[in-house]
Parts: sequence; C-alpha cells; structure tokens
Amino acid sequence: MERLKSIDIFRGLCMSWMFLGHLIEWWINKDYLWVRTFTFYIFDPIGASGFLFISGVSIALSYRKRLYRIEEIKDLSYSRMKISYFLRAFFLLMIAIIYNTAIALTMGWLSWIWTWFVLMTAAFSLLLMWPLFNLSKITRILIGIIIWFISQYLYLLLSPYQDQLNLQGIFYHIFYNDYGQDPLLVFFSFFLFGTVIGDMLNDIKQNNNPELKKKQLKKKMIIPTSLIILGSISFGILFDFPSFLKRSSLSWLFYAIGIDLLVLMILIILEEYNIFKTKKSYRVFFYFSYYSFTVYLGHNFLFFIFYKKLDLVTIWIAVALTFLVFSLILRQIYKHLGWKASLKTVLGKISYKLAYKIEENKRRD
Repeated sequence: MERLKSIDIFRGLCMSWMFLGHLIEWWINKDYLWVRTFTFYIFDPIGASGFLFISGVSIALSYRKRLYRIEEIKDLSYSRMKISYFLRAFFLLMIAIIYNTAIALTMGWLSWIWTWFVLMTAAFSLLLMWPLFNLSKITRILIGIIIWFISQYLYLLLSPYQDQLNLQGIFYHIFYNDYGQDPLLVFFSFFLFGTVIGDMLNDIKQNNNPELKKKQLKKKMIIPTSLIILGSISFGILFDFPSFLKRSSLSWLFYAIGIDLLVLMILIILEEYNIFKTKKSYRVFFYFSYYSFTVYLGHNFLFFIFYKKLDLVTIWIAVALTFLVFSLILRQIYKHLGWKASLKTVLGKISYKLAYKIEENKRRD
C-alpha cells in the first residue's frame, strides 16, 4: 500500500507550529504577550492535538499493514508485532520521563518530572490503544467523546485541590499536571480519533484502481468526514462561545478535532486528485515530520537564546530565520545521516529487532 504523503505533510505542519509556537512563547517580551495569545488562538489546533491525531492515523495504518503481513504474506508473527509495539511505547515513555526530568531540574520545578508533555502523552496513548484496535470505528469515536466529557467533569472536581498534599491533590497531579500542557485524559481522544481515520484510509487504499479509489474516497471518506467537520467546528464555536479559544475546554476540543480533520482532508484531496506534486513540494514539512521526535527534543536548546527579550518586530525576524536555519540543518542531516538521526525510526528498528530476539529465545526454550 502506497504511503500517503499527506500524512507526512500534516505531521510536519504540526511540528513546524510547535517549533514556531515555542519560540514565540519563549522569546517574546512580557509586554507583547498578546502576540503569543493571538497566534496560539489561530494555530494551536494543529499543535499537540494535531500531532497526536496524525500519530493515531499513522499507527493505525502501520498496525493494519502488519496484520496483512501476518494473515496474508505470513512473513511476520503476531507475537513479534505485539512485542515490538509495546517495546516502542516503553522506550518512548522512558525518553519522555528523561526529558521531563531534564526540564524539571533545569527549571527547578521537581514536580514537573511527572508532567503531561506531548512525548509522555504519546507514549501512554500507544500503551492504551492496543486493546482498542479491534473495536469498531463508531465505538472508538463514542469512547473518545465520553472520555472528553469525563475529563472535563473530573477536572472540575480535582482542580480546587491542585498543589495540595492530599488524595485529591495527588490525583490531580497524576491526571492533569500540567493542565496547560497535554494531559492524557484530555488529549488521548485525538489519538483515538486518528486511528479511526487511519482505518478508513486503509480500507480505501486497498483498491488499486485509481478511478474506483477516488469514488470510494469521496463516498466513504470525504462526504462523511465533511459532515463531521461541519458539526464539530460548529458545536465547538457555538457551545459556550467564545470558550472555543480556550485550550483544553470542551468547546476547544471539538473545534480542534474539526480543524485537524479539515486540514488533513484538504491535503488528502489535493494529493489524491494530483493538484500538487508531493514528491517535489513541501520538503521542509517532510523533514520536520521525519525527524519529529528529534526536533521536539533538540529545539529546547534554543530556549535561553533570546528569552523574553524580543519585541513586536524582532520576534518575527528571529523566529523566521531560526526556522529557516533549522530547516537547512535538517536537510543536511537527512542527506548525510538519513534514518540514523530520526529518533522515531530508530525506536521502531530497535523495537523490531529486540522483538525478534525475544521471540527467537522463546522458541529455543
């Protein structure tokens, strides 16, 4: 099954915004914090939420592809696939904990060792997703929506106990620290919804007839998803207006998933109907996608360069030039190191090889 370039472009967009958004947040002078607020209002739906959403799409496609190898080609065992899946999630979780610890020690906030930065949310999303793959698409959608409502209610119950050394305070810390980041209870549903889209794409991409595939894409993907997009964005904006601008609010969650679906659908339509040439265009987004975890970890070294020093004019110059330089660096890394510098790819290869060795040892025993 041919890989959709739209997935890489979307993930690259998400990582590009997270990169740019963090630079704006770190470098803008306190007198111009409204710039940070305004830009986040516009672009934040394709930040962490979009990244987790497209990760769900990608992992579902990978899961179905490996199931096909197990059932049809028979060059892979189910146990090896399962072991490699959980090893990958475990390694990502270890990296997330190390990352959190480094941030906590650097900033002097030890409570941040357990903080829901996107890496930790992605790791736990992988762990939770495995038993849910066999559920129907509708069931997964319902579970995701129910989780959103429960998370909002639970937050209202626990938030008064934030930073308190009692049972409720401990539960708040476990589930919501830091609420301004990407708590699992709030953001897992994006990953879950992504797996639904991934399965829909997998069903359509099985057809090798280009014309029939376009018809199926329109009937089974574009039309139903467009209705969901319209309903989700409308509900998000109209429900408790204007709280859809407030990150992690119930309105924002529905609005954000609608925006994520809209952007992905536009990219898929442009690709499938050959409106742009994905082999030549948008390479910068491919680099940010291919090195997504590497970029996320590496860009933190830029934190102190212009910390809270830039004004309304210099912030855009500095951010644009930094993004350009970083893109050129990624291009050279791709040319000379390729997959070896991609943490995402390295984790996948190591997990698969370890799973193979574990399976071989079990057979010998």
